[in-house]
Amino acid sequence: MEMEEKEFVEKVVQVNRVAKKTKGGNRIAFSVLVVVGDKNGKVGVGLGKALDVATAVKKGISLAKKSLITVNLKGTTIPHVVKVKRGAAKVLLKPAPPGTGIIAGGPVRVVVEAAGIRDIVAKILGSDNKASNVYATLEALKKL
Repeated sequence: MEMEEKEFVEKVVQVNRVAKKTKGGNRIAFSVLVVVGDKNGKVGVGLGKALDVATAVKKGISLAKKSLITVNLKGTTIPHVVKVKRGAAKVLLKPAPPGTGIIAGGPVRVVVEAAGIRDIVAKILGSDNKASNVYATLEALKKL
């Protein structure tokens, strides 16, 4: 188990506090969006929900590990330009020459770093929703 923890990089993208009205008052829980990757072409996303943040993060990590996808890399970048629309989120990923680094906004940057891509130019064109943008980025990486 200890080796598995070191194998993957885990990043929490978003912590959301959600409340539900019940007869006895408010029921408060947390939903946590987690990105997991091995920095070597594998990346996954999980949305864990629980009554406390720590448990939600654990659930998110285990869900992310189950949904791992393999990304086709060309050296330190991606093979070609890809544009994806998923829901309201639109994401554009472009390959970049070595030494460029990761030029990308928050949610896209997290997914791309976890996948192990070192040179890329990315743009979020649609939604501001972090979860939507993470899923759109994952969709784009699947298309490669």
